[in-house]
Amino acid sequence: MRLADLASDPGRPLLRAGVADGPSNAQPPPRVQRTVSKGEAAGADAEAEVQARRREFAALLGEFRRTAVLVPLDAHGSLWSAELGGVRWICAFSDEAALARFAYAQGDPGREWEYRTVLGARLLDVMVPMLEVPAGVALDAGSEDGMLLPPVAGVVPDAAAVDLGGEQR
Repeated sequence: MRLADLASDPGRPLLRAGVADGPSNAQPPPRVQRTVSKGEAAGADAEAEVQARRREFAALLGEFRRTAVLVPLDAHGSLWSAELGGVRWICAFSDEAALARFAYAQGDPGREWEYRTVLGARLLDVMVPMLEVPAGVALDAGSEDGMLLPPVAGVVPDAAAVDLGGEQR
């Protein structure tokens, strides 16, 4: 049987019952069980873990894109950002409490922090490319629940994705 035949008739059984190729008293072939080495098992486990983490990140990214976040403004009225590792990170916060913790960590909790409410998708799709340098979003920077949304394909527009050689003006 050809693979194309199987593909065209997925309901067709792979083995035909009741068809003997030899004498009726022939013994069934011995069962062969493939053993999996520890290295192969570890590799399969690692791959499953990678896939699970990718799904988890995709769900978090989707939630971020649909959520309005708080973005503090700097002294010039621009979105607060910081550079780290050659990437400009726009700082965004999930709520006022997270922003307050950040302000405290900055050593400036007494001043009034002006901020804008911005949809996560707008930050990634519009604001990141406007920076004209490799840029991403740091959500809840400095907290245990923080998350980085890097300038890579699938997170930011392809033109701003560094892994695709995005052209930064």
